Amino acid sequence: MTTTNSTGTGTGTGTGTGTGTGPKAPAAPPLDGLRVLDLATLFAGPLAATMLGDFGADVIKVEHPTRPDPSRGHGPAKDGVGLWWKILGRNKRTITLDLCGPPGRDVLLRLAAEADVIIENFRPGTLEKWGLGWAELSAVNPRLVLARVTGFGQFGPYSRRPGFGTLAEAMSGFAAMTGEPDGPPTLPPFGLADSIAALATAYAVMTALNGRATTGRGQVVDLAIIEPILTVLGPQPLWYDQLGYVQPRTGNRSRNNAPRNTYRTADGSWLAVSTSAQSVAERVMRLVGREELVDEPWFTTGSGRAEHADVLDKAVGEWIARRSRDDAMAAFEKADAAIAPVYDVRDVMNDPHYRALDSVTEVEDPDLGPIRMQNVLFRLSETPGAIRWAGRPHGADTDAVLTELGLSAPEIAALREEGAL
Repeated sequence: MTTTNSTGTGTGTGTGTGTGTGPKAPAAPPLDGLRVLDLATLFAGPLAATMLGDFGADVIKVEHPTRPDPSRGHGPAKDGVGLWWKILGRNKRTITLDLCGPPGRDVLLRLAAEADVIIENFRPGTLEKWGLGWAELSAVNPRLVLARVTGFGQFGPYSRRPGFGTLAEAMSGFAAMTGEPDGPPTLPPFGLADSIAALATAYAVMTALNGRATTGRGQVVDLAIIEPILTVLGPQPLWYDQLGYVQPRTGNRSRNNAPRNTYRTADGSWLAVSTSAQSVAERVMRLVGREELVDEPWFTTGSGRAEHADVLDKAVGEWIARRSRDDAMAAFEKADAAIAPVYDVRDVMNDPHYRALDSVTEVEDPDLGPIRMQNVLFRLSETPGAIRWAGRPHGADTDAVLTELGLSAPEIAALREEGAL
């Protein structure tokens, strides 16, 4: 691993409570010294690199000199500054480099020689066309891990198709089972498949790095965005294989347990109730005054309750409809039954528990001043992660990174004159 010094400030930390008896010197973050080259665009690959950067990796974001990562222009902006990029680009140093010409290729190979990980999401064969395939990269650095994140993977009949998370949400079966029974298949209004793929990519990279510790060699990670979302959808393939069962759209209901739905309160709020555990289901029915249903033979299993969801939903829905959100929540909590309010982002930002966890934290940004964004994914008691800085301008660190690489000012100027930077 390569240790570097980076500059930037941020206040968001993934801290936890230790058990020591006295002050401890600050520990280095767990991925300190790990160097990652982020060649990917948009969401799955770049978000995986962000997750590694949150825990100390030196992530160098490589963008085309005239065609920045499109995520810089996705969604709302403030004063011309894309807000999504501020999250996706956090904890990354940004450089520009044209990879499809010999000058940029040579610089990338020099960067790869000192890197631990490269994350890319070009269509299969693109890096090879540029002379930057696994053969060339592993030749300059046998310990390198190359994570290739594409819609459909590196082989198979669809491998060369353009691939996006929306297509994975459709092809995985997610959309087919999402929505109301009499409505159309429903896609999520956010990058669900990309985000799941990012988590899987970060996990795959760390797995490959651990393997390197044993073998001394790097390897290729081939991650197809259509696969991680298929995994998190549960036993759908097994059910079909063994029973021929295809899960239909059920709206907010579950085919595995009931009552499980959203219910409107007397003051116009919505509450979500879950009864995955049998004991919780029994508590809910006693709370809403329908304890006789607990004695029904079908009530003893989740699937049996799901078959009688109309009866259970009516009982819970009518009880909640007569109460305010606060009163219903308090009664459920007193009964030790599972309930939660249906939030929008305004509620999330003001919720006392999210505030206690610092789930949405404040970061000082030179472009926008104090900004709030999601904190790092989890808390570590000894070596916490942190948001050191939000997404930086296009190419902001090009000169610094190339100088660290050993290029002189005239060499950098010549590359810029050639259009390689």
